[in-house]
Amino acid sequence: MLGLGELELKVMDVLWAADEQLRVRDVLGRLAGERAFAYTTIMTVLDHLHDKGWVRRTRTGRAYSYWPVRSREEAGAHVLREVLDSSGDAESVLLHFAASVSERESELLRRALENGHETP
Repeated sequence: MLGLGELELKVMDVLWAADEQLRVRDVLGRLAGERAFAYTTIMTVLDHLHDKGWVRRTRTGRAYSYWPVRSREEAGAHVLREVLDSSGDAESVLLHFAASVSERESELLRRALENGHETP
């Protein structure tokens, strides 16, 4: 996603897949299959994600517990909104985007617009 590095995105994937708040050690354990990361590396990544507004945290004993601010889908929509806002020509970007979507995606967009922008 726009604005996230590769490791930040992997950490966000772990948080989005979780049904609970996670501590650094929890995230580290769920990334174990990837490669060996240092505890401090994951702590720094989570700190940066907090500073960027991607996660919230609360102190649990001596450690923080983290959870995503938005769902994966909401985050994707937020990124698209940022692209449009920063493009300088949102209309042109939308037209190019519309030309690139599949028939199914086109139908989903059409239905969403007809239903007054309701989220699924």
